[in-house]
Amino acid sequence: MKRMAGLSALALIISSTSGCGWIWGPEGYFRDRGSDYLEAQQTAPMQLPPDVHTSKRLDPLLPIPRNVANDTFKGEYIVPRPQPLSAIADASDYSLQKSGDSRWVMAQHPPAEVWPVAVQFFQDNGFRLDEQRPQTGEFTTGWQRPEQLSATMAKRMTSAGIASDSETRVRVRIEPGVQRNTSEVYVVSAQRPAGSSADVAFTNRSVNTGLDAALVDDMLASMSRTSEKGGSVSMLASRDFDTPNRVSLTEDGSGNPVLNVGTDLDRAWSSVGRALEKGEWRVEDINRSLGLYYINLSEKAEKKNEKPGFFSGLFGSAPSKEEVEARAERYQVRLSKVGESVQVTVEKNINTVAPAEVARKVLGVIQDNLG
Repeated sequence: MKRMAGLSALALIISSTSGCGWIWGPEGYFRDRGSDYLEAQQTAPMQLPPDVHTSKRLDPLLPIPRNVANDTFKGEYIVPRPQPLSAIADASDYSLQKSGDSRWVMAQHPPAEVWPVAVQFFQDNGFRLDEQRPQTGEFTTGWQRPEQLSATMAKRMTSAGIASDSETRVRVRIEPGVQRNTSEVYVVSAQRPAGSSADVAFTNRSVNTGLDAALVDDMLASMSRTSEKGGSVSMLASRDFDTPNRVSLTEDGSGNPVLNVGTDLDRAWSSVGRALEKGEWRVEDINRSLGLYYINLSEKAEKKNEKPGFFSGLFGSAPSKEEVEARAERYQVRLSKVGESVQVTVEKNINTVAPAEVARKVLGVIQDNLG
């Protein structure tokens, strides 16, 4: 005990005479090391031995960000906050994205605004449009030889290894991006011998990566120039982009109502979601991975930014949780990919389909609101 008391007294004397700078100060043992990297010295890039051959570029695993203090800065440095997404988007409306051999254009605009810009690029280069489907964000060109295109595009094809006596057609797909009001533009080409009548199908992955990469690069440059001048908006694509081009209410083999939506699963999910928002019932939950919307037919749809009135809150007219549960009529709307379309059905739960009259009523409202 005497020894502990002595050590405590010694610690008290040291702290009172010299303070805690030697512990917590700039040179202390427990000092803040957050700015130590500013003192780091740059070293020469790693060099491979001369007998090692590789075509893969060696890039830094941890590249230094651009917006940090330079090597002459001394003292404490505060890392700047990242810019908002909108501020970053303003700097570049169109950018090139890569993943392996795949290349596509990322646009900071909704598909309706990207559609006319993409179409204009191909028309300016001599491509004839064979089929346009703004409802699904896709258009294809007809079969053409390089000599039938612009001189620049013909040269591009020759450089990409396309024979002068062969024919090429292109498919362009404009998809909604991950972020709201953005788009992703994909290009894939197909070739066949001149004079052939074979209907060569498009593949999901590029067959001629050289040509497809050149088309993407040229399209990106054209889009950027158009953006600087102020682009146009396709009202047709704006109105109908997410609207399925084929919707029919039928029955399956057991007589259960089924809504058939002629589009891919992503656009069907988006379209059905908006249709339910326009409806009169409440969407209580969603599960995108399972393709499920959970609805409650006994509750009115929640309107955005709508708050209970003063008197309803004052006199307690809002239903209690117990009352809501007692009168709940819960069903789930399921979206399932079937072939080239999507089937929308209504279930009581995962093991029980909804009564036919309920399913027909819900699906009918969805169908009416899809337009």
